[in-house]
Amino acid sequence: MEPAGLEQILRELLLPDTERIRQATDQLQTALRDPAALPALCDLLASAADPQIRQFAALLTRRRLSTRWRRLGAEYRESVKSLVLTALQRETEHNVSLSLAQLAATIFRKEGLEAWPQLMQLLQHSTHSPHISEREMGLLLLSVVVTSRPEAFQPHHRELLRLLNETLGEVGSPGLLFYSLRTLTTMAPYFSTDDVPLVRMLVPKLIVAIQTLILVDEVKACEAMEALDELLESDVPIITSHFSEVLTFFLEVARNTALSDAIRVRILCCLSFLVKVKSKALLKNRLLSPLLHTLFPIMAAEPPLGQLDPEDQNSEEEELEIGLVGETPKHFAVQVVDMLALHLPPEKLCPLLMPMLEEVLRSESPYQRKAGLLVLAVLSDGAGDHIRQRLLPPLLQIVCKGLEDASQVVRNAALFALGQFSENLQPHISNYSGEVMPLLLAYLKSVPPGHTHHLAKACYALENFVENLGPKVQPYLPELMECMLQPLRNPSTPRAKELAVSALGAIATAAQASLLPYFPTIMEHLREFLVTGHEDLQPVRIQSLETLGVLARAVGEPMRPVAEECCQLGLGLCDQVDDPDLRRCTYSLFAALSGLMGEGLALYLPQITTLMLLSLRSTEGIVPQYDVSSSFLLFDDESDGEEEEELMDEDEEEEDDSEISGYNVENAFFDEKEDTCTALGEIAVNTSVAFLPYMESVFEEVFKLLECPYLNVRKAAHEALGQFCCALHKACQSCPSKPNTTALQAALARVVPSYMQAVYRERERQVVMAVLEALTGVVRSCGTFTLQPPGCLADLCNMLKAVLQRKTACQDTDEEEEEDEDQAEYDAMLLEHAGEAIPALAAVAGGDAFAPFFAGFLPLLLCKMKQSCTVAEKSFAVGTLAESIQGLGAASAQFVSRLLPVLLSAAREADPEVLAALLHALPLKEDLEEWVTVGHLFSFLYQSSPDQAVDVAPELLRICSLIQADSKIPPDTKAALLLLLTFLAKQHVDSFHSALGSLPGDKAQELQATLGLT
Repeated sequence: MEPAGLEQILRELLLPDTERIRQATDQLQTALRDPAALPALCDLLASAADPQIRQFAALLTRRRLSTRWRRLGAEYRESVKSLVLTALQRETEHNVSLSLAQLAATIFRKEGLEAWPQLMQLLQHSTHSPHISEREMGLLLLSVVVTSRPEAFQPHHRELLRLLNETLGEVGSPGLLFYSLRTLTTMAPYFSTDDVPLVRMLVPKLIVAIQTLILVDEVKACEAMEALDELLESDVPIITSHFSEVLTFFLEVARNTALSDAIRVRILCCLSFLVKVKSKALLKNRLLSPLLHTLFPIMAAEPPLGQLDPEDQNSEEEELEIGLVGETPKHFAVQVVDMLALHLPPEKLCPLLMPMLEEVLRSESPYQRKAGLLVLAVLSDGAGDHIRQRLLPPLLQIVCKGLEDASQVVRNAALFALGQFSENLQPHISNYSGEVMPLLLAYLKSVPPGHTHHLAKACYALENFVENLGPKVQPYLPELMECMLQPLRNPSTPRAKELAVSALGAIATAAQASLLPYFPTIMEHLREFLVTGHEDLQPVRIQSLETLGVLARAVGEPMRPVAEECCQLGLGLCDQVDDPDLRRCTYSLFAALSGLMGEGLALYLPQITTLMLLSLRSTEGIVPQYDVSSSFLLFDDESDGEEEEELMDEDEEEEDDSEISGYNVENAFFDEKEDTCTALGEIAVNTSVAFLPYMESVFEEVFKLLECPYLNVRKAAHEALGQFCCALHKACQSCPSKPNTTALQAALARVVPSYMQAVYRERERQVVMAVLEALTGVVRSCGTFTLQPPGCLADLCNMLKAVLQRKTACQDTDEEEEEDEDQAEYDAMLLEHAGEAIPALAAVAGGDAFAPFFAGFLPLLLCKMKQSCTVAEKSFAVGTLAESIQGLGAASAQFVSRLLPVLLSAAREADPEVLAALLHALPLKEDLEEWVTVGHLFSFLYQSSPDQAVDVAPELLRICSLIQADSKIPPDTKAALLLLLTFLAKQHVDSFHSALGSLPGDKAQELQATLGLT
């Protein structure tokens, strides 16, 4: 094959003529089978006159060498290496240089630095050249080869960082800046402590470089910002010393309305990430106030004249989310506030935020008021405990007032805020059903027919509020059911039907058995939607499946007669319709039915598990992104890449994925995997022995998903693995056998270490919290099996200590920052999840074995009971101590002298939450010596704040019923407690009698007689 003949074929492929391209494709496939094709391509990439031909030849050569390099003779390999480097030095076109650099990177991955010293020589020579064009080529080549094998360059970090320190100062050469930042981005995850001083020197230059790129090419600037993301995420502290400069730069770009939305959104994403990983530095540098003052005007910005924000348009698009829609600075600014609420102590955030919030809520501008309500919505996510304890009535009043605002824009935001409040402020917010429900029902009825986007917002708020009402929903049930059944009975849009069906699920969750009078009617409508073939009713069909699962959980037994029919319907739909959302809802239905049917689901398990395994293994929706157009200032015509994909033989040796720069993933497919894991865990536990034949294959596929990049999938996979262990233990109990025991031990031997690894290394707190909760469940369910491997108890306790000491990857622990006593609620939640596992381990290990480890936990828990700690921290510490003491049993005696003074000190605050936890801890000792001091506690309560005791009346009555007949209890202790109870019986009659009802009948009568109440 002569180069001229091959060149003509490539030229034909570049013509805008489909038929000639097809013919040329056939010719090229034939030509590439000729052994002379590779030398001809090498000749073209170096010497063809047309740059498009040179680029095409380089692309084809790269694809051929990636699978055939080892087959070439040593001498020929050397000549190709030399040719590529020479061609790079001569090339004047950027796009061809990029393709040649990618070809060089493919060879480098096969050879390494030692076998190709000429590559390093060229890099050293070109990157230090006095000629800008040669330096740009050198930096381009460097960025591509470092990206292809970053670990190979670790020994050269010092030299490379010195080079980048020079090139990042070349503000007159955007190309040098861009490729320098690309190189830095790739190196960042591999930096060690030794690299820190040199990397820190780069940060100010990096900021100037990005500022320069923003003025030249915003798209490239957005890409270059990955360097900042990587440095922020680095395991070594790089950004901290330049924190103020970095944040100031972010704020300048974010507030600059002359820039495009894309660059401002990108910088706000960086800002969110900075808050997440460096929240303490934000407070230390006193930069929270300027940050908030920058965010508020962005959040309150009005859309262009005559337009609305996307979420306020009455669009029929069902994909539009309820809250915030679109890639606009406004929406990303709200997400930064959400991140602040999640990662800052509310005591630090709220004093600065609240005055600004009051100002915008009083504003005459509807977009200012909207911004205020959106801030309240996200604040309830991260600062929920703070709002529940101190701010709920006034803030809820603001939201309810917003529902009646003259502006639809504000009403929409109020509905979103109410939905978020309902989700995040349970159980307290349900106490306001008398105020909220009439407003919501009135709003629902006021939405004009056809305005389904507004209807969706109203239904979102209603569903979230109703779902948690429990028995409080009953007064509103007839009106609610009429509202929801009406669009199902009468002509209405598919979207209106879908919303009604969804709301029925929320109502069922609250109403439980009270829904039974409506059950036949609901089932009739759901059946109708499930068997429909109308394409436009597909979303209604999917929602009907989901609601069917909710009904199975809510009404229970009355669903049993139709359980098999539901199984068959679900399996039939999965067979007919290829849709990830439909499968997701069907799996949830199967999980709900497994609770009703138990091992009766066995008949359907072969089909169910086959479907679910396919969902776990599927790579559908994951689309690779190819890095074939990432050079600086390229021409736009990249059509040649498409034909090249079709030309390669597929039966060759392993092909590398060097040009894959990332993956685009459709969320629906990750959601499907998440819900598949969740459903499998539940089905395994509920079907027990019937699930054993499928356990191994399912376990293996779920275990693989622990590496999934999508955090909700990792979370669900960890939870499912824990449930598999519980299911195996349940099978061992009901059907004891050596194979079942072996299977349980094998599962625990993999799951428990994977949990420990996740707690130490996982960066996402939601995942770590899920892992700790799953671990606690496994310990409680599987008991001593969990601790069988030698050293397991010590390893688990050390892991929990690491969480309490904030030494895990997901906790913001920059060694340069001093410890702050305040913590974000998100941090507190993580500690609480660790705290749950401590008493579980105590109960399983036994007092004597656990006592030495409890001694290690004790100072960490006691420091949460200082005067300066929050109520939530104190109740967490006291609750953990109380439950651990119960697990320790008689072995707790050795800790009483340290515990009792601290517990009594906590009692003096008489906060109901702390007091409830405290009383749960009594009595502390079997020999009852400490009851004198306990008597002092009761006396103190009676004399100083007896009304506070009303919330802990059930605990007080329980203690009284235990000690009255015990002659060893000091009479003064009994008398003090009786005084306290007599006060409650007279001053808080209803609460007292309600608490009395929690005691056994004979004990309640004895107590009433003792108190003279009969």
